[in-house]
Amino acid sequence: MSTTKKKQGRTRAQESSSAIERMYITMRHLFNRGFYKPMGVSGETLREALLLLRPEIYGSIGEEKAELEGLLYVVDRLPQGIEECTFINLTSDEGYANSHFKAIIPPKRRRNCYRIDDEQMNIEITRGRSEIYDILTHLTFLFVESHKISKRVLIDEEGTTVRDWKKLEAAVLTTKKLTQVEREIAITHTANILGRTFNELTEAYPKFATEDQPERLLHIVYWLGKLAIEETINNNKRTITFSPVLRERLGHHIHGEIWADTIKSALHKNGLLERPIHIISANMHSVMNSLFAKGALKGADAKKDIFQTYEALSESKNGVLRNKVEKSALQNGMIHIKDTSGTNIDIQIFDTAKIDFSKSEFKYLEEHKDKKAVIFVMDYAFGEQAYETLDELLKPISVDEKDLHLDVKSISIMGKAGILEGGKSDVMIPTAHIFEGTADNYPFKNELTKDDLKDCGVSVYEGTMVTVLGTSLQNKEILKFFKNSTWNVIGLEMEGAHYQKAIQAASKVRNSINEDVKVRYAYYASDNPLETGGTLASGGLGTSGVKPTYVITKKILEQIFNS
Repeated sequence: MSTTKKKQGRTRAQESSSAIERMYITMRHLFNRGFYKPMGVSGETLREALLLLRPEIYGSIGEEKAELEGLLYVVDRLPQGIEECTFINLTSDEGYANSHFKAIIPPKRRRNCYRIDDEQMNIEITRGRSEIYDILTHLTFLFVESHKISKRVLIDEEGTTVRDWKKLEAAVLTTKKLTQVEREIAITHTANILGRTFNELTEAYPKFATEDQPERLLHIVYWLGKLAIEETINNNKRTITFSPVLRERLGHHIHGEIWADTIKSALHKNGLLERPIHIISANMHSVMNSLFAKGALKGADAKKDIFQTYEALSESKNGVLRNKVEKSALQNGMIHIKDTSGTNIDIQIFDTAKIDFSKSEFKYLEEHKDKKAVIFVMDYAFGEQAYETLDELLKPISVDEKDLHLDVKSISIMGKAGILEGGKSDVMIPTAHIFEGTADNYPFKNELTKDDLKDCGVSVYEGTMVTVLGTSLQNKEILKFFKNSTWNVIGLEMEGAHYQKAIQAASKVRNSINEDVKVRYAYYASDNPLETGGTLASGGLGTSGVKPTYVITKKILEQIFNS
């Protein structure tokens, strides 16, 4: 009995894993081809693979009823108004920033998008292939959902629609503001179209609303359905194109190189090039707050418990507090470089020789100023972009026609990841990264261990982490296989293997940096995709992410200062 069960379970994981592989090969092929129609023959492989996978994040994509949480997850990561567009054009950075077009930036993904006209949306790709995979997967989900809507509202091949659809259309196209009564009537009809309850829609409604579009959910459903009806009746298919410049530039590290050159010239200008450097990939606040919050906030602003201070700083309403800390940091050795290269990765450089450690949480053993560490913090990279940026950064710099190698002492990566045992805001310490869909594996000696964090008030897990091709492609069967097989996976993220590939190349093969560079990786859990309702689609971390972030930051900084 148990053996047959095991066999079936494994084949579902194997099926899923080959579906992911098929999606990647297809996406690369479509990219090389230059255009495709997601709901046409060319998009069929992608649709079928996604429906076979039924990833956790997209909930009920395989069922007849519409998926609301998945829809919210996707529209937060795509530009507002994309549901109205028949032509979606992925471009490189081609100068739209200097035009009259206004950049539309999705709330949960920093990327510039431009609405060219009623029918066309341009999305700028500056962060490499992972970004293309991310967008195409989300668009495939969106279009599959749109056809569910058209199936439910079309009565015949002439395009006659059900009464619910006509009522929704009237509510969306009206120019006047909807009253509560009119809104509830529209929700009733929409619930019917989506196969969901009135209650489910009322709950989801405010999550979709924006200030300039309070009825956004109705708007999205209407336009998705409308374009799907046009595809079905008039064969007027939506098209995704890739600009020639994007196809030519991709994979050439163009943005990564500009980004790295800007940083190295800033280090040179400030006389920091020959000092010991510690690189940290993290967010833009935890290192700065850990070093300066205690000294900058006095009186009522300073809480007894430092974590309460950090929580207060993380709340968006406390801009004044944050400005105080940032001002103090900028006066005491911090240099902030806002990204202009298109990588969307901002930088902070901390000259520890200028920091007064008596006002901080840390002790730094006195040493000669020329030997004091420079801490370099880079914002999170996205997927394969981690390789591009770190690879360029670790290359030697040419000064007075001589190659100068950076004295990189350590590289620390702190990020968010999905956890497979444990829950939101627990901490994972990886011992190796495996790359999904291959047997490529990157073992390393992690300077951070489970014991380092054992008394910090957070649960800590140690083991292998898998670097996935896209978080939105994982389903329970694959995750269970990762967790229960001898790969001993504790969590999944998108950058680890790419960072490690760049570190290994620079330190072991290309000799750009010290062979014995210290490496630290730690992740805090943003979600547990194995728990139903535990995926990223069920909402963010809120302030529960504050403690693990700062616990990890503190350990990384302590190790740097005590080394």
